[in-house]
Amino acid sequence: MNTDKAYLFGLIIGGGVFGGNEAQFKIRLPYKQWGSFMRNPVRVGEISRDIMNVVSPPFRSIYGINVSFEATNSEWNILCEGDLAQLKADLLSYGIECEGDMRLRFGFAGIIPALVDLNLKRRFIAGLADTIASTVESHRRFTNEIQTVSFEIKGFNFPAVCNLCKLLYSVNCFPDQVAWNHPNCHATCDFYYRGWAKGFKIRIMLDQYITSGSFAFRSKAESAQENRGLQQQTHRATPCPERDISVSRSCVHPGENDTRLPESIRGGHYIHNRHFCAVLGCEHAPYEKIAEKFSQVGNLIIPFPILYKDVIGRIESTIGTDGLLANREYATLHVSVGVLHSQYVENKRQLIYGTNAGNGYPISEVMQAIAFVIADNNELKGKRPIGSFEQLIERHIEEDPELSVEIRTPDLLTPLVVAANGRGALIGARNPLVYEGLVSRDPDNPYKLCVRSIAEDDLR
Repeated sequence: MNTDKAYLFGLIIGGGVFGGNEAQFKIRLPYKQWGSFMRNPVRVGEISRDIMNVVSPPFRSIYGINVSFEATNSEWNILCEGDLAQLKADLLSYGIECEGDMRLRFGFAGIIPALVDLNLKRRFIAGLADTIASTVESHRRFTNEIQTVSFEIKGFNFPAVCNLCKLLYSVNCFPDQVAWNHPNCHATCDFYYRGWAKGFKIRIMLDQYITSGSFAFRSKAESAQENRGLQQQTHRATPCPERDISVSRSCVHPGENDTRLPESIRGGHYIHNRHFCAVLGCEHAPYEKIAEKFSQVGNLIIPFPILYKDVIGRIESTIGTDGLLANREYATLHVSVGVLHSQYVENKRQLIYGTNAGNGYPISEVMQAIAFVIADNNELKGKRPIGSFEQLIERHIEEDPELSVEIRTPDLLTPLVVAANGRGALIGARNPLVYEGLVSRDPDNPYKLCVRSIAEDDLR
């Protein structure tokens, strides 16, 4: 192993695509926006120079492979042609088989022991960064003030993502957040959302990556510096065990049992992105802080959608195909939006339509549902109100003080229905004592929480 090989191996593992042609493969660079002809023609020239100045020389000198490229507005491809036998043999010696789309498998555990010093690690990471690390300025922590570099990975190889986190950690690039390819990260509120399998994202604070990480492409390094100019201050990441853990509610999604998930992850429910790290056994996971949160589990998991919005016909169809929901008797109420808004202003955390002081439906989510169903079409972007949902409601109350919506409350604490204008929403109740009884720990892994399906008897 040397630094040039480490870099090339990072490129290939991050973007390599091998097909039936034994004398050719390509490295896909998913530069859909950042490297677009339409968006940034100057950057297009920079990327092409990087490919010929950074990628081509080591491929030619080490393996005798010729490099060219092709580009569209959706992606760039580095085309590699020549005798691939030695390259494949080198990768195979580390347990890496060159077949198909390398990003789907994303395995490199065999290479890690060969990265014996900081230079080799940083060069390997640079290869991955030049393929799968996004420097689009929209990758940030909530606002422009904290920009991030986002490593974006396909597939379901949770252990490999954990290995990359540890490798980044070893060069002082502490991951700020990992969005795991799991419904507890990508479908926290919507029990019915099926498009959750969006891949993984490992986000690192930009200041931290500029200081300790590496790009070989000059175009990527310059893009990172441009994003750095959007910040007013310098931000430094905190090592994982030292960080606070802030948890929020999430629904128990049927995708938690998806057969594409590895067995170590499948069947579990995860309350925080670092909860995955604990289950995977990472030495940097905040085990005690995660375990402390388990005492709150009845408040953290909901076996129903937290908030699901759609046209009312689909809402009713969803209820009709779920035995527990379809078996309910619903009382239909016509509720004044103004009156409910006054209640909300008085106490935004209160629960309504419950059976005791400890359960019921969060008024904040009921109001979000109301905003969706009363909104004009031009006030929505998809299913989300444009701007503040509170201001949207206040505008409509001012226009029509008698404005009301239909609320259907079930005889047990299954989701209630909010309906108006051909739209509807389902809202799951908070019922912590009942939900706590659904949770157990995996006998083989004390950090893995398992949640059984809720039944009618649980709610009686």
